[in-house]
Amino acid sequence: MVYYFTSNRDDIDRPVLLYMGKHKEENEDLIKYGRDTDVWFHVDNLSSAHIYARLEPGESWDTLPAGLLEDCAQLTKANSIEGNKRDNITVIYTPWSNLRKTNGMAVGQVGFKKEKMVKKLHVQTRVNAIVNRLNKTKVEKFPDLQSEKTEHDRTRMRSQRAMDAERNKRDQALAEAKKKAAWEKEHAYDDIFSVENLAKSSNQNRGEDWEDDFM
Repeated sequence: MVYYFTSNRDDIDRPVLLYMGKHKEENEDLIKYGRDTDVWFHVDNLSSAHIYARLEPGESWDTLPAGLLEDCAQLTKANSIEGNKRDNITVIYTPWSNLRKTNGMAVGQVGFKKEKMVKKLHVQTRVNAIVNRLNKTKVEKFPDLQSEKTEHDRTRMRSQRAMDAERNKRDQALAEAKKKAAWEKEHAYDDIFSVENLAKSSNQNRGEDWEDDFM
């Protein structure tokens, strides 16, 4: 089972999907079948749920709105047995793609590929108004995460291929336009020096009184 929440605040541009597994076994599937647009949240040095925020393509994990970060941090704190009881805890977050899972790790445990891509949030205390607002949006589902991941990847690949084809088309059109412009520049005087025009401008075939035209 996966729990889904919606962060819908006035100070962020759009509603953002947040989700978490019910237990650590489900966390394994979330780790395995996450997306490149997902951002992972966890209480630092304490057991907690793995909270994910699903971004849109083009949105950056390291420039998230303060309001969204606050919602994610509060939801993460509220879903930590020990962290929920304490004040002044730290919540860490990083892109899903930075998570590292090795065979020797316990169920639900993760490491990081790059430590410098892990950011920290200080959470002074629980804000019930935020937690209650998020809990009102809570929905329980039993998704086929593997199928969703496969379909997402296929859609992304199709979109990428379409964008690549469009970019290649533009590049080809630009190259042809440059080639045409270069040819036109190189042959700009071809008509002026054509045999016919040279003959018209030559004095050899003019009559003896041609100079009278200028008198």
